[in-house]
Amino acid sequence: MKSILIVEDDATMGAALDRGIHAEGYRTVVVTNGIDALVNVAKEQFSAAVIDVMLPGMSGFEICRRVRESGSTMPILLLTARDAIEDRVNGLDSGADDYLTKPFSFAELAARIRALIRRDPSEQWVKVTVGDVTLDSQTRKGHVGDRSLALSPNEFLVLRGLLTRVGQPYGKDEILESVWGTSEHIDPNIVEQYISALRKKLTAKESNVSIATVRGVGYVAQVAE
Repeated sequence: MKSILIVEDDATMGAALDRGIHAEGYRTVVVTNGIDALVNVAKEQFSAAVIDVMLPGMSGFEICRRVRESGSTMPILLLTARDAIEDRVNGLDSGADDYLTKPFSFAELAARIRALIRRDPSEQWVKVTVGDVTLDSQTRKGHVGDRSLALSPNEFLVLRGLLTRVGQPYGKDEILESVWGTSEHIDPNIVEQYISALRKKLTAKESNVSIATVRGVGYVAQVAE
């Protein structure tokens, strides 16, 4: 049985998340603070984590950062009452894979969790190299030349999709279906946020690979000559 870590300090919300996620067929572990979250991540391999941003002592953003610094690629879904773009960007930059704003329907939460833990074993050994960027699906790690390219699990999947069809447009709905498993219950703006994050990371590494917008269609990966 797949295990989901829930980090929520509000007792009512925590109990609701526990009941709902457990009813979807997952084993759940509920904690109320960042320290307990990190202790549990260190001792157990979870299929995913659902983490509230506003926590006492250590925010959900900080938990994400520390989880990623530990080397864990566990999928993370952040929950927050704040819907500002900068908050979403902070969440993605901290290493979260998805971001859901309260209030939300449980159907949407369940769909997001299913998408986060979906992995295709047939793609495990695929290595993609385009320009100076290499993505290794076995390790879920990226490189620009000989320099490491830090990517969250879903950033990895979005970039891999773009690189495997370099020069060809990759539509928003295609990205949602491929990475999140569905285009329903998912805010399509999440794709724009991932593309923005990837552009920043590629630019910071001075990569010769860039991502262009194809108006009305989606995005396309390009290699500078």
